[in-house]
Amino acid sequence: MTITFRPMQKNDIDAVYDIECLSFSTPWTKQMLASELHNRHAHYILAEAEGQIIGYCGLWIIAPEAHTTNIAIHPNFRGRGHGAALLCAAMEYALAQRATEMTLEVREHNLIAQKLYAKFGFTRQGIRRGYYPDTGENALLLWNRSLAATLRNMI
Repeated sequence: MTITFRPMQKNDIDAVYDIECLSFSTPWTKQMLASELHNRHAHYILAEAEGQIIGYCGLWIIAPEAHTTNIAIHPNFRGRGHGAALLCAAMEYALAQRATEMTLEVREHNLIAQKLYAKFGFTRQGIRRGYYPDTGENALLLWNRSLAATLRNMI
């Protein structure tokens, strides 16, 4: 299966929202996703396979930093390396937009995501206590301080 990546457009909101709802206990609303299209710092990268959106990654880029706001793969396509490919594409995109480092929050108990992020050079730099309102769970604050070095090492 060939995966391609492209920016999100207005007519993609429904598909992105569906994946958001399948992936998160407190999903962003369609209105929130649509408003990102008008945020000059927001950039959404879609993963597509055979004309179907299978994942997305949201970034806020204020160089030299990129902040991953959300990343998800449709449940039917998980466990096949698509999340890693999407994260790599998002990092390449951020680097092209003059970001040199990237940050994100991840649920303290989401070990699968933490393993993926570690593979891409993210290290724990802090904790946000009670960050997730649905459960009160803490978020680990992760940083990759050199996108260029990570991407060079991935090749």
